[in-house]
Amino acid sequence: MARSTKTQKALNLNAAHGLLSRGSSVAEAVTMLAQERGISLRQAYRYLQRARALRRAMPVGEPSVPATFKIPRDVLAQLRAYSRRSGLPLSVIVTEAIEKRLTATRRRGRHG
Repeated sequence: MARSTKTQKALNLNAAHGLLSRGSSVAEAVTMLAQERGISLRQAYRYLQRARALRRAMPVGEPSVPATFKIPRDVLAQLRAYSRRSGLPLSVIVTEAIEKRLTATRRRGRHG
């Protein structure tokens, strides 16, 4: 069986939170969550345990998709060094940099 993605985990946790928020007992919620989300009773119980600590539903980001592009070797070396220093994955650094650039471009009124 494949592992759940971060998006799937957030959706499962939010479903658990919703069941508890509507007043379902843990026993009812375990069964409902397992059936609705296609997970085991044990997994459902774990999500419910985590959901009890939430004040509100978790934000769910868009799932990531693979992208292939070429960048200069020295830029990649700098990117990897920054990743090691910051503890952030390469994908997070690149995504934040692209989002920042796109936001700045939109503010200046450019579209391309």
